[in-house]
Amino acid sequence: MKKRKLLDSFAMVAYLNREGGFSKVLDLMAEAQKAGDFVLMNEVNVGEVFYILHRKRGKENAEYFLESVIPALPLSLVSNEFDDVIAAARIKAEYPLSFADCFAVATAMKKNLMIVTGDPEFKKVEHLVSVDWMQKGDRG
Repeated sequence: MKKRKLLDSFAMVAYLNREGGFSKVLDLMAEAQKAGDFVLMNEVNVGEVFYILHRKRGKENAEYFLESVIPALPLSLVSNEFDDVIAAARIKAEYPLSFADCFAVATAMKKNLMIVTGDPEFKKVEHLVSVDWMQKGDRG
């Protein structure tokens, strides 16, 4: 059986900006929509995308992402319980990843998901989770 996919913030930002590798996310979204399924993303990573957009494109664009883009995508958001926060903290204690990336790793481990990313930081945890790497030169 094919593993379900989990986007990290790198993948979502690439998708939104049509940057290298965005077509992989576009294809995943199209496949999910066609199958009546969802691509997953941890809420912490959604928050990370929000603040990146806010800083680079302004508050209005960040709010538009939350209010219009997220609901329009075949995306299922994964929320966090206290145990999930501690699982992410345990990963952060052992590996040099951002705390938000640790939530993606913890979610993928807990739910047996494959992380879609182009962020080289995830090379440090490939022994813990499956990674579906986005190609930088991929422009669709």
